[in-house]
Amino acid sequence: MIGNWASENLQDVSLYFHVPFCSKKCPYCHFFVLPDKDFFKEQFLASIAQEWKLRLPQLIGKRIVSIYFGGGTPSRLSPQQLLSILGPVLNSGVEIDPNCEITLEANPEDASLSLLSDFRSLGVNRLSLGIQSLDDGQLHVLERQHSSQRGIDAIMAAERAGFNNISIDLMYDLPHQTLASWKSTLDRLKQLPITHLSLYNLTFEPHTGFFKRKKELTPHLPNDEQSLRLLQEAIEAIENAGLDRYEISAFARPGMHSRHNTGYWTARPFLGFGPSAFSYWEGKRFRNIAHLNRYAEALANGAFPIDFEERLAYPQSLYELLAVRIRLKEGVDMALFEKSHGTLPKEFVDRLQSLEERGWLKRAGEVCSLTDAGMLFYDSVATELI
Repeated sequence: MIGNWASENLQDVSLYFHVPFCSKKCPYCHFFVLPDKDFFKEQFLASIAQEWKLRLPQLIGKRIVSIYFGGGTPSRLSPQQLLSILGPVLNSGVEIDPNCEITLEANPEDASLSLLSDFRSLGVNRLSLGIQSLDDGQLHVLERQHSSQRGIDAIMAAERAGFNNISIDLMYDLPHQTLASWKSTLDRLKQLPITHLSLYNLTFEPHTGFFKRKKELTPHLPNDEQSLRLLQEAIEAIENAGLDRYEISAFARPGMHSRHNTGYWTARPFLGFGPSAFSYWEGKRFRNIAHLNRYAEALANGAFPIDFEERLAYPQSLYELLAVRIRLKEGVDMALFEKSHGTLPKEFVDRLQSLEERGWLKRAGEVCSLTDAGMLFYDSVATELI
């Protein structure tokens, strides 16, 4: 039952559940995934239940403001299986914000009206669809299992199922991608009932199918000039469709910013559940074991299934917090930032001044934010800051 009492002393937190199952791993994906097999799911669900019980005491005095099911492909779970995870959270006695955002990632090929309606009835109120492209040629290059029409059908089914918060992912900088093929995707956005869009450029991550074929694929990638044009076309088309850019890679209709992802950028504490899931809690980052059997074995022995953790020391912790926070278009109120996290050393303030002189940062009173050029070259900005 969602809590309906109020307390000014509760700390806002988020939960992330990594659901690692896929019918087929995409060649660009670097996340931990497993084949969609029933015996894997049974082991996973039993272990998630154990991990929830182990972590529950940490949530005393907290208020859950967002819950995110990512993957993998969480829509490979049945509604009953999803309820076995979500139900104990909502009925745990931990306060749930009345406007808690509960997101489920889904692939278009899974997104039937009946299935989405069932997920909606469980309390899932935000759907994130892995569309990637609305061009059949590009979907073939990405080895996706849906057509462009199936992607559109999934979005429309989500609306009919009662979702009024629908996010999609799109990718650019793809092999054989042309401006014309990209526009064939962008031109369709105005007709879609989406409230949020995440825009990613393809990167060749180690241990992926595309990484192994990097030498073969690289000659077919857009060059730097073409890549910039693709990005500019995307920004213009997405904003013309009514979604404003509020973060480097994120666009949304007014009031529909991703509450969960905004927590990542503003250092809201979160707990991650499932193999390979990351957490950020009490100023420390840690990651679960990225192996189902070893993850399950640790939990069966009553141990936290962690294989990596770190706590950045001052002032490096401040540098990283600011580098992530400044991704948001609204920028950072430096006075509030230092009040919350600590005073920035003079040499770092000088670095900010240097970036401002180079045209990558700008100031408006106490607020420091990225310029258009700074958003374009964010990786370079982050390197300077960190």
